[in-house]
Order: sequence, then C-alpha cells, then structure tokens
Amino acid sequence: MHLVIFGLGYTAKRIAAHAREAGWDVTATGRDGTLDFADTARVADVLDTADAVLSSVPPDRDGGGDPVLDTHGAALARFGGWRGYLSSTGVYGDAGGAWVDESAPTGTGRRGARSAADAAWLSRGAHVFRLPGIYGPGRSAFDKVRAGTAHRIAMPGQVFSRVHVEDIARGVMAALSHDVPPGAYNLSDTMPASHNEVTEEACRLLNAEPPPLQTMEEADLSPMARGFYAENRRVANVKAKRVLGWYPRYPTFREGLAAILEAERGEGAPASP
Repeated sequence: MHLVIFGLGYTAKRIAAHAREAGWDVTATGRDGTLDFADTARVADVLDTADAVLSSVPPDRDGGGDPVLDTHGAALARFGGWRGYLSSTGVYGDAGGAWVDESAPTGTGRRGARSAADAAWLSRGAHVFRLPGIYGPGRSAFDKVRAGTAHRIAMPGQVFSRVHVEDIARGVMAALSHDVPPGAYNLSDTMPASHNEVTEEACRLLNAEPPPLQTMEEADLSPMARGFYAENRRVANVKAKRVLGWYPRYPTFREGLAAILEAERGEGAPASP
C-alpha cells in the first residue's frame, strides 16, 4: 500500500511513521520529503500508483485558496483512492464555551480560508480530521516554561480543547485502515481546559514557579495570540470514538504532559528551566 502525504510537517511526520510501521510505503512533499510539490507531472505520476492521499497543507494566507487542490486538483480528480485532510476545529468559530461536534455550523469564525478548504475536501469525499491545539514532544508547555515565554491570562471561563500528536496519528490510521465513511471527525482530548491550567501543570512537573497572572493588555500578546483567545469552545470527540473506534491514549493534558516529560528525561532533557 502506498500513501502520499502533501506537507511533511510536525504532525504528518508522526502519521508517516505510524503508516510505515503498518507496512505502508510513504512518499511526501515538504522540506523533509522526497517529492517536489511544484513538479506537477511527477506528482501526477506518483498519485497514479498511490492508494491513499493525505494533505496537511494549510490554506494560503494571502489568497485564501488550498495549495494542494489549486495545484494538483486535476490529478486528484482522477485519483480513486482514500483521501484525508488535516483541518482545524477553528472552523467552528466562537461557541461561548459550549460543546461543538461535527454537526455544528462552520465558517463563522476568523478562519474563513480554513473553513473553505475544509468544505472543499469534504466535497471531494475526504476524511477531514478537525484538530484543536496540537502538542507533543518538542511542542508543549514545557518548551515555553523553559524558554521563559509561558504566560497566564486572567480570563475566567476561557477553555480550549487540545490533542496529543500521537493521538492524531492513531486516529488517522484508524480511518485509513478500516472501512469507515468519509466526512468530518473531531480528534480531541476529553477534558477541555484553560491555557493557565496547562501552564500550571507544566510548571508543577518541572518544579518551576508559574508565571504571573496578567491581563491581555499586560501580556502584550501578538495579534495571532489574541485571536487564539478570542474563541472559546469545547470540542466533542464522540463521533471519532463511535465510528473510528478511536480512543485517545492521552485523554487529558495531564497524561500527555507526564508522558512527554518521562520521555524527555529518559533522553537526558533538562528537568527544570
């Protein structure tokens, strides 16, 4: 079996590793891939031999289009295999802290381009994986605490969902390996929590002092970070459990952070900032 991945980034690398462990051949574009994204003829040839395609390429920030569909749409139209797309739960917009599932309306938030790409892949019969905040080894609250860039913002009631990168890979492989219908699937943990709680847990595990509690103005956040705090929702994962048979190995950030630290210390990583 042959899997083609567009965009071999942080998450897609974990998916590729799982696919190879399961016996798949993997060809990918990206800096660490072996396929030139711009070589449309070569990409078309590779797709002719593929059984599955997964895109982790985000929409174009300037033009708003989907680079994979815009560049390789003709070849993908002829492709008859499994299609997958890594999307974002940002397509749901602000829910005022309420729970959202795959039936919730999309396209109402700040990520209009992502919502359009999400809809475009769905219309092409893809399995669309909507992902909340992604964390894992080398990309967790530990890194910010150690770097002295962690913060706590005084916003009572503000919560976010998140997912460990390993659980994303396991969810995608569940859809890839079983005969499940295409459509949207939320891959998220089971305990939405505030950013403050995650930072405090990371500090506890590192025996570090938590950063001071600040207002948004005092924190002087970037526009992107401010946009992050502008939306408040809890993401339900019931459909992925029921249809994919997927259950997160790290159901909350507590298990996820503990596992990351255990692995780091086994590799000689620093125990405190």
